[in-house]
Amino acid sequence: MTDSNLEKAFDEIIGEKHYGTLNSCTIEIPSPFCLTIFGASGDLTQRKIIPALYRLNRNKLFPRDFAILGTARTEMTDSAFRELMKEAVKAAFPKEFDSESWREFSGHLYYIQVNYEQSDSFRRLKKKIIALEKKHETGGNRIFYLAVPPPVYEPVISNIGLAGLSREEKGYTHIVIEKPFGRDIGSAKSLNAVLRNSFSERQIYRMDHYLAKETVQNILMFRFANSIFEPLWDRRYIDHIQITVAETLGVEHRAGYYEKAGVLRDMFQNHIFQLLALTAMEPPSIFEAERVRDERVKVFRSLRPFPSEGIDDIVVIGQYGEGMIGGEKVCRYRDEPGVMSNSETPTFAALKVFIDNWRWNGVPFYLRSGKRLTKKKAEISVHFKPAPHLMFARTLEEDIEPNTLILRLQPDEGIGLHFQAKTPGARICMSPVLMDFSYQKVFSLNDYERVLLDCMQGDQMLFVRSDGAEETWALLSPLIDKLESGAYLKDFPNYEAGSSGPDAAALLLRKDGRAWRAM
Repeated sequence: MTDSNLEKAFDEIIGEKHYGTLNSCTIEIPSPFCLTIFGASGDLTQRKIIPALYRLNRNKLFPRDFAILGTARTEMTDSAFRELMKEAVKAAFPKEFDSESWREFSGHLYYIQVNYEQSDSFRRLKKKIIALEKKHETGGNRIFYLAVPPPVYEPVISNIGLAGLSREEKGYTHIVIEKPFGRDIGSAKSLNAVLRNSFSERQIYRMDHYLAKETVQNILMFRFANSIFEPLWDRRYIDHIQITVAETLGVEHRAGYYEKAGVLRDMFQNHIFQLLALTAMEPPSIFEAERVRDERVKVFRSLRPFPSEGIDDIVVIGQYGEGMIGGEKVCRYRDEPGVMSNSETPTFAALKVFIDNWRWNGVPFYLRSGKRLTKKKAEISVHFKPAPHLMFARTLEEDIEPNTLILRLQPDEGIGLHFQAKTPGARICMSPVLMDFSYQKVFSLNDYERVLLDCMQGDQMLFVRSDGAEETWALLSPLIDKLESGAYLKDFPNYEAGSSGPDAAALLLRKDGRAWRAM
């Protein structure tokens, strides 16, 4: 799509040339800002952050005045940094890249070498930021984005504070922190304490990009804006709920991180528990960030702790062996570069959890996530109870499937409802039919674009609060400790790459008389 066609399509969606309204909703242009990226020479910056910033600016969702300052230990000039980021954007958007748009955007890109452990470096950084704020008239609005490895978080945060950069003098000051937020309850509390020494909670944006996906945000609208489903959204009508986040990829370039994390730290503590909270939370009194985050935390506090004994009945972990993905043979996890040959790091987990409150008492939530599975898929499926009296039992030759509501998060974002209808013909026969809604958009914000805009606008709804991070770790840390203690017998690898996971995961539901939805 050419620039003119893209702008025309976007104008048709938004309705006004200044990108003002869409059915009385607005995509608000943020105020001028200076964004400092720590870890600017790294993979995350090149694959996600800079491409997202470029696309936001290209689609006229940025103010005229802004500056983006990259920092890293690597020595680099402004020109070299711009060239590196240019190649990154080309790789991310080979069809959308436009030389003129890049020329305009790159004029706002700068670089400075910083040693994260040295306070002198941060004093130089402060001078550079002040100079850029004056040059680009950004009004003192500052964002610090930590795209660095977790061990570097604390020195960077502390030195930002010591340099006086966390104080809000003229405009706002926000800090964005990528997952993982700690590796257990102790480290999460320690990191929160370091943050509180320099920043207030309203300045802190703990990022979970999964919350920024369009269909994830739509969970709340779907539940609370429609009177059809919310009255059915409890233990009286719902049999169980499944949440699946499956990946076909292996650890790729993240073996060093993944060996220390594993699937429970990498996916469950953040993404999957946040999806669980949105699915199960009570309606907030008003739709604002703090009220929504309050209700998410209440779900975490209501989750039943994992027992000290008998965890085999509710927990399955696995590690992939060799197999076929997309018609190509792939190696087992233990043969991946950077992985120990006897590694016991789990790449798959399935959990059965309960929420001990009035709404969900007795309703099991089945959660699973893994790498090197048969299909890339993320969905929430709500399985309703069967009708109390099957009046068609004598005329039908097979069981009637209960209704299922599917919230597809990726790759085919949408909502589907499976229900029963009469099969055309003279006989009384039924078959399941699908009522389906699929998101069809000419232009949409991806997850990184969404969270970056929200941070610039001061909207914390899609970000994790300190108590939310600590509550999920408080639940998971004892389980992880037990699994890593050696008391839990592992027989790795226990599932083939390209499969749906270990056989024990299927058994987890089968013994309850249920089954996973097919991937």
